[in-house]
Amino acid sequence: MAKENEDGQEKTEEPTQQRLDKAIEDGQLLTSKEVMVFTTLAMGLVMFLGFAPFLSVGLDTWARLFVIDSAQNLDTLGLAKVRFGFWLVILATLIFGIPLMIVTILTQAAVGGLHFSNKALAFKPNKIDPIAGLKRIFSAKGLVELGKAVLKVVLLFSIGALVIFQQLGDILNLSASSIGQGLSRVSAVFPLLIGALLIALLVIAVIDYFWQRHTHLQQLRMTLKEVKDESKQTHGSPEVRAKVRRMQFEKSQESARQRDALDNVVDATAVITNPTHFAVALKYTAGQAGAPEVLAMGRGPLAQQLIERAKAANVTTLQIPLLARALYYTSEIGGEIAEGLYNAVAVVLAYVFRVDKGESVEMPELTLPPELRFDEHGNLEQGEG
Repeated sequence: MAKENEDGQEKTEEPTQQRLDKAIEDGQLLTSKEVMVFTTLAMGLVMFLGFAPFLSVGLDTWARLFVIDSAQNLDTLGLAKVRFGFWLVILATLIFGIPLMIVTILTQAAVGGLHFSNKALAFKPNKIDPIAGLKRIFSAKGLVELGKAVLKVVLLFSIGALVIFQQLGDILNLSASSIGQGLSRVSAVFPLLIGALLIALLVIAVIDYFWQRHTHLQQLRMTLKEVKDESKQTHGSPEVRAKVRRMQFEKSQESARQRDALDNVVDATAVITNPTHFAVALKYTAGQAGAPEVLAMGRGPLAQQLIERAKAANVTTLQIPLLARALYYTSEIGGEIAEGLYNAVAVVLAYVFRVDKGESVEMPELTLPPELRFDEHGNLEQGEG
């Protein structure tokens, strides 16, 4: 049966990536002590085999600590021996400790990743709560840990006893051997014993890894409500997402219409630009009924394409930023311009007609109503832009 949260809802949903990331930030990482034991012991065996040829050198060096080879300076000889022994211990610790530490770090990185979290160091009162401790001991997890401990003891003792029984003859002869012969026999038996134990530890490590992974994911499972709440926090409510998708669809349709309308630029009377951010192509035939028509419009790259097509078709292009923005934000492709822009556009078109006839005239000043003055983002502004 799935676990329940404080609201009584069952945790039936797999943890989301956001939930997994939060668990890592809280220091709740997947880990396995049995895998750690296996890898460190395996590394220890590799190091023993690698340093076996130098074992006699190390023993001879250590033995010299207990040899008084000079009757002089006896008052300082003891301190010198202690100092030398101290440095031998440090050297041995570094030689064996650093590789084992590296293997431990790499093992955790492979099992559950590495992350240093301050929250994991915080004091947790439930850790010293005796009632909570008893619950952990007699929980399903506690029973599994007990089963692993029993399995470990049975396997390790059985395999260890079997290896020792096979090597019993050599072990019994150790008492009649010299120190060198004894060490030689022990160095031959020791890898066999550790290798056999590693096989048992590998079995235990595999079982423990999959159990710890299962337990870790079970603890992070979520209720359906938690998944929905997380989705709302991340992506917003379904209503908002639907509105955003609708706006995106409408925007894409508008962009498609603007791209298709670029082919109509060749029929334009004039193009009003800002100078490259906005461009609007207008068409008006003298004497026609109605207001000027918007053939095409664009913003950014589309505006640049519109301008290039206008120049290629010898359509008059005028840089009037305030009017270009007003036309862009108040007009529709294929529709007439806004009523408030009639006067300004009429002045511009009259200027275009005279220029097209070859007359040399200056561009007249334009005025737009305050409610038709826009900035580049479509917000109302005061004054010309």
